[in-house]
Amino acid sequence: MSTFTTDTGRPVPAVTAAQMREIDRIAMEETGPNLFQMMENAGANLAALAMELLEEPEAVLALAGPGGNGGGGICAARHLANHGIGVWLCLSEPDRLGPVSALQRKIVQQTSAKELRPEQLGDLQPGLILDALIGYSLSGAPRGRAAELIRWANGSGAPILALDVPSGVDATTGNASGEYIHAHTTMTLALPKAGLSGQLVLADIGIPEGVYRKLGLGYSTPFDRRSRVPLRRLP
Repeated sequence: MSTFTTDTGRPVPAVTAAQMREIDRIAMEETGPNLFQMMENAGANLAALAMELLEEPEAVLALAGPGGNGGGGICAARHLANHGIGVWLCLSEPDRLGPVSALQRKIVQQTSAKELRPEQLGDLQPGLILDALIGYSLSGAPRGRAAELIRWANGSGAPILALDVPSGVDATTGNASGEYIHAHTTMTLALPKAGLSGQLVLADIGIPEGVYRKLGLGYSTPFDRRSRVPLRRLP
């Protein structure tokens, strides 16, 4: 299994998509935090990192899918708008949002963020794109609107900040069987996914150490008083 280190040299174990799915299940069904709490933490961290990467006074475009990954992107759009950043939000499948992601959408509608349909993107020129279309639960090549938005984002010329895993990339193997996001930076959540490479940041979403112990993972917090830490993949 791949191993990563933080910028201070602290080793961080990687997980497969199946292991991360079980970590999320244990948290949501047995120990907490619940999905809304984890999504809120992910979105707040994504927005904070976006503001670090953004060159003023550029605007941000958040591309969000219908699942939990998309909910994190929607949440990030709200936090950015709350900090005075110009934000566009584009949902790949607005009619398929899960209940928690739908609540995030309801909240962001009370901000200055502008929701656009995919066909309205056209020649839009954001300073930064947030990729929250598909998370670690990818199954096969992206299809339909998701594939179209991935192609559009890659061709836009804007740097892309991916949430958890670049959309279209297999979290376990790093392979892509179709369209995939060419991310400038990936902010991965809780633990790095085994297939990740490139410029990486690890974000805390509030999962307690006891969840990792239930899976037998040798875990020691990598965050040392920070909520986000840079990661390097060991050869």
